[in-house]
Amino acid sequence: MRPTGKLHLGHLVGTLDNWIRLQDEYECYYMVADWHALMGEYEKPQEMSEYAVDNVIDWIACGIDPQKATLFVQSEVPAHLDLFMIFSCFTPLGWLERCPTYKEQLREVKTRDLHTYGFLGYPVLQAADILVYKADKVPVGEDQLPHLELTREIARRFNSLYKTNCLPEPDAILTKASRLAGLDGRKMSKSYNNTINLSDTEEVIRKKVSSMITDPKRIRLSDKGHPDVCNVFAYYSIFAPGKDPGLQDSCRNAGVGCTECKKMLAGHILERLAPYQARRRELIQNKGTITDILADGRKRASAAADKTLGELRRAMGL
Repeated sequence: MRPTGKLHLGHLVGTLDNWIRLQDEYECYYMVADWHALMGEYEKPQEMSEYAVDNVIDWIACGIDPQKATLFVQSEVPAHLDLFMIFSCFTPLGWLERCPTYKEQLREVKTRDLHTYGFLGYPVLQAADILVYKADKVPVGEDQLPHLELTREIARRFNSLYKTNCLPEPDAILTKASRLAGLDGRKMSKSYNNTINLSDTEEVIRKKVSSMITDPKRIRLSDKGHPDVCNVFAYYSIFAPGKDPGLQDSCRNAGVGCTECKKMLAGHILERLAPYQARRRELIQNKGTITDILADGRKRASAAADKTLGELRRAMGL
């Protein structure tokens, strides 16, 4: 994850819930992607270090166990940039320019200039992040699938160029709710300022939920609703499945208004976040523990990454 701000509900249901399960099934590497963050936040990078620690606090509060998984900061493992440089030498520009996420960000983000070499090369560094650990599975959201396919293409090209089978072609592991819409109906993203953060207070969460866009066809309380296209009910399916039975029928028959639905939803979200926020408060009181965890993760990640890089250099004859 990029340390560009507070983590939000999209991270929880799209990534963290999946990470928590995976740490019991695989050898997992969970990375603070600060080089990736710099590619978009190069004008104002001052807060990235603070967000890096804050994000890791969120990971652990949500259930990531540093005894089971390796937690580390990308820039502290030099092999990532070494492999990025190697991949950059043979990755065609056309592969990068066709990435839908790249084109979407150029179109949607107006607060900073993303027409840079670094931002265009984002998926190449992402490929290095994955392949330097010879990962065969990658937990990603649906919007990252084109990037993962590019990683597979880069692995194939390396193996073909240097007559080796060093690099695997990793597969995706998607969560059931890999895409959670933001408050305005677009993808939930810090870039769009449409998030509910994991660390938001009760007051802030209730205020944000009350601002959510709902059924565009329902203008008045007496109008019948369409829960199948309402963002509030999409959240219900994730944060309150099976709760408030009959609510959808009541909506369809104009028996309940959007304001009341939002109040109920906010309560369910707060209930889901309560244990996490209690754990978060404990961790904030002892940030030295987070520093120790990341130092240990750096050593473990560096050992694995350096081993792979050495093998790839030998395959290239360097």
